[in-house]
Amino acid sequence: MNNEIYAAIDLGTNNCRLLVAKIYQDSFRVIDSYSRIVRLGEGLGETPSDRCLLSENAMNRTIEALGVCADKMRRNGVTQSRSVATEACRRATNREPFYDRVETETAIRLETLSPHQEAQLTLDGCKQLLHSKTSCALVFDIGGGSTELIWVDCSTPGKARAIGMKSIPIGVVTLAETYGDGTVLRSEYDTIIDRVDDDLSKFDDEFGISDYMLDHDIQMLGTSGTVTTLGGIYLSLPRYDRSKVDGLNMRVETISAISDRLRKMNFNERASNACIGQERADLVVMGCAIMEAIYRRWPVITLQAADRGIREGLLLDLMSRRTNQIITGTPSI
Repeated sequence: MNNEIYAAIDLGTNNCRLLVAKIYQDSFRVIDSYSRIVRLGEGLGETPSDRCLLSENAMNRTIEALGVCADKMRRNGVTQSRSVATEACRRATNREPFYDRVETETAIRLETLSPHQEAQLTLDGCKQLLHSKTSCALVFDIGGGSTELIWVDCSTPGKARAIGMKSIPIGVVTLAETYGDGTVLRSEYDTIIDRVDDDLSKFDDEFGISDYMLDHDIQMLGTSGTVTTLGGIYLSLPRYDRSKVDGLNMRVETISAISDRLRKMNFNERASNACIGQERADLVVMGCAIMEAIYRRWPVITLQAADRGIREGLLLDLMSRRTNQIITGTPSI
């Protein structure tokens, strides 16, 4: 029997997330978790690439959150862990001093994921939701500083193979810094969609996704705070409930109507929705615009929500390496 306790930390541009788990049958059981919005990438979207610096306040917030993660890992007796950072740290020129400070103050050693690694771990974490009824799927992850796209062959049951991946350097935090946190004009919203579509079109041309969709149905799967937040609103939940949203199929026409309603609201009106709250009220509309660009470029009837991603991919990889067996299946909480 494997008594190891595993942990995975995903430090994004917006969020710091932790999962602690142990192997359970052919998958794993989550025994503790943590998530805090830290906005590590605050201000990075407004600076030239050669002078991108993580701010002192952003680093302080993040280290405080990582300290909570470290405490949880110690209390749970974690024996195997991996901690990764994504777009904000990829861009930051003061990344290494920040990593050194994190290790000194929390004993957590961060590593920077490449866009390809980030996309692969995202796919690994949510591939259990892909089905072989359609031969290909488009998986996307809308982050704080970037959006990952993965074109997937899922024709073989139980196996998902990435055909192509792309990281677009546009995310909800960087857009919110440009367009603000209040009501978003339709013209501004359409400008965001057009900006995102410029990158989508290149990915589309490279892998012929639109041409493929002329004769085939595809599955569209979104894993991000935007998608899961919209899932909670879609179901009119009084508060967010992962068990109801993870795996939820949503009609795109309904998502579009919800997005337009959110666009017309001010910050306080959005914040009053329990599935959004104060911390996401300025970000959710930016995510809606990115998502709308995706389903406009590749029209589908329904879109599936996944409340899983990099952390789950990290855990599955850690467990498989440690036990020399493939750990699959749906994580239980």
